[in-house]
Parts: sequence; structure tokens; C-alpha cells
Amino acid sequence: MNTNKLIEQYLAGNRDFVGSCLQQANLSETCLNGIKLNRANLTSANLEGVSLRRAKLNEANLEKATLWRTDLSKSFLIWSCLSKACLIRTNLNYADLHKANLSQADMRLASLRYADVSNTNLAGADLRYADLTGANLANSNLAGANLTGAILSKADLYNVNLSKAVLARVDMTDADLSCVSLDEAELYNAKIGDSNLSPSLLEIV
Repeated sequence: MNTNKLIEQYLAGNRDFVGSCLQQANLSETCLNGIKLNRANLTSANLEGVSLRRAKLNEANLEKATLWRTDLSKSFLIWSCLSKACLIRTNLNYADLHKANLSQADMRLASLRYADVSNTNLAGADLRYADLTGANLANSNLAGANLTGAILSKADLYNVNLSKAVLARVDMTDADLSCVSLDEAELYNAKIGDSNLSPSLLEIV
């Protein structure tokens, strides 16, 4: 779909763009709050600075898309693919990312406060200095992820795979770390006060 046509229809009141092909589309700095882009193809699309609050992007393909400073708060990205996407400083507060694929995504300084990131693939993701306060990460795969300086206070990390992850200076105060795998993880200066670690795997090298 032509981006100008999409914006024109959106401004006219249309919100349903389910299944649209927007590969490599440039929608930067636009306001698309509440848009429905379920199953849309947005691979390598430029969504920098776009406002997508409460948008529906379930099963959408956003692989290698640019979402720098994008507002996706309270949006739905269930089963979406964001592998290798740029999510630097992206607002994902209260978003639903259940079962999404965020492997190798660049999520530095992203905000995922109280987001549902359960059963999600975050293997190799860059989450340096991201804010995941109160986020639900239960049963997710963060193997090899870099969480240096990230905030995970009050987060649910039940049964999360953090093997070989970098957790230097991470704040996990009051987080649920039960059944978490920390095999070969780096926990230099990590703050784990009052967290529930039992019965975790703590083979730290």
C-alpha cells in the first residue's frame, strides 16, 4: 500500500489496515494511534518517531524495522516479529508483546514498564539501560542478551532463560527470579536485593 494513501485514509477515519504490505515504507513522525495493522508486512519500514499508542500489530512482520523513539504504549504486538529491529528509546509501556520475536533487537534505553513480554524470544537482544520495571517476562528467552544497567525491579522473571546474558549493574530489586537460569551469566555489581531466587540455577562463571 502507498504510504500517502494510508495516511489519507487514516485521516479520513479509517483505522483498519489489516494485512497491508508496507515493506520499506516511510511513515516517520506520523500519528497513527489506534491503527489496526495485524498481520501487516512492515519489514525494514521506517517508523521513527511514529505515535502508535493502542495500535494493534498482532502477528505483524517488523523485522529490521526502525522504531527509534516510537510510541507503542498500550499497543498489541502478540506473535509479532521484531527480530533485528531498532527499538532505541521506544515507548512500550503497558504493551502486550506476548510470544513476540525480539531476537537480536536493539532496545537500548527502551521503556517497557509493566509490559507483557512473557513467552517472548529476546535472545541476543541489546537491552542496555532499558526500563522493565514491573514487566512480565515469565518463560521468556533472554539467552545472550545484554541488560547492562537495565531496571528489572518488581519484574516477573519466572523460568526466564538468562544464560550467558550480561547483567552488569542491573537492578532486580523485588523481582521474581524463581526457576530462572543464570548459567554463565555476568552479574557484576547487579542489585538483587529482596528478589526471589529459589530454586534458581546459579552456575555463574
